[in-house]
Amino acid sequence: MTGGAEIGQGGTQHTTVIRIDDISLSFGGVNALSNVSLDVRNDEILAIIGPNGAGKTALLNCISGFYKPQKGEIYFEGQRITRQRPDKLAKMGIARTFQNIELYTGLSTQDNIMAARHVFMKQTFVDGAIYYGRSRREEIKHRRVVEEIIDFLEIQSIRKQLVGGLPYGLRKRVELGRALALEPKVLLLDEPMAGMNLEEKEDIARFILDVYEGQGNTYPDTPVLRDGIRRIILVEHDMGVVMDVADRIAVLNFGRKLAEGTPVEIRTNPEVIEAYLGKEA
Repeated sequence: MTGGAEIGQGGTQHTTVIRIDDISLSFGGVNALSNVSLDVRNDEILAIIGPNGAGKTALLNCISGFYKPQKGEIYFEGQRITRQRPDKLAKMGIARTFQNIELYTGLSTQDNIMAARHVFMKQTFVDGAIYYGRSRREEIKHRRVVEEIIDFLEIQSIRKQLVGGLPYGLRKRVELGRALALEPKVLLLDEPMAGMNLEEKEDIARFILDVYEGQGNTYPDTPVLRDGIRRIILVEHDMGVVMDVADRIAVLNFGRKLAEGTPVEIRTNPEVIEAYLGKEA
């Protein structure tokens, strides 16, 4: 199975990075996903929308290895990943945030983000005892990346604070920082703005666009910030944000893909309006 290419607006060619091929997932008698097929392409932000219970998070869980679909296959850069473990997929370049924040509440902001860097560490505990200098240099390198992510997300003031005592909006930033620390090729964002006020939403939307576009020489030693992440999947209920940031939108309803297209196409799709957006969209 190899990645194909789609021609986007203006004749731009977009290579398929993740191919979701006819997957179905059920829990007992409940069908969470039914015959869903979808391509995730290079150089785009793909939004997945739909009512509560439509299967959006279930789809992200299948991509990231937390759920195993009973039917269908998922491919990443041509390689079948349908039933791979989440830790292996993280090492391959698929990172995510969670709808319900999953952080180490007893650790600081800095240590939560640093924990994600352990997948890159080459020195074992024994190596560290024998080759202290080499191990120390490696740790310094990873801590430099963590500090640049902290700077990017504007959370310097809470770097030493325990995450469990932070306001909800700041914990969401820390979780985004932990995902960025994995240096993903594909970033999955599961309702990153849920429960936030308008100002907090604007900040997260800005971070998403900035990390997609890349920051160039501002962070020359941190590739994920320097070069950006050019494949982002966003699950979000705020339609204003979705319509502003997404290049393409897929709509799920009762576990099935209802529609797929550009924001303009989705906004004016009669089936989507009836099932989810309503007459005012």
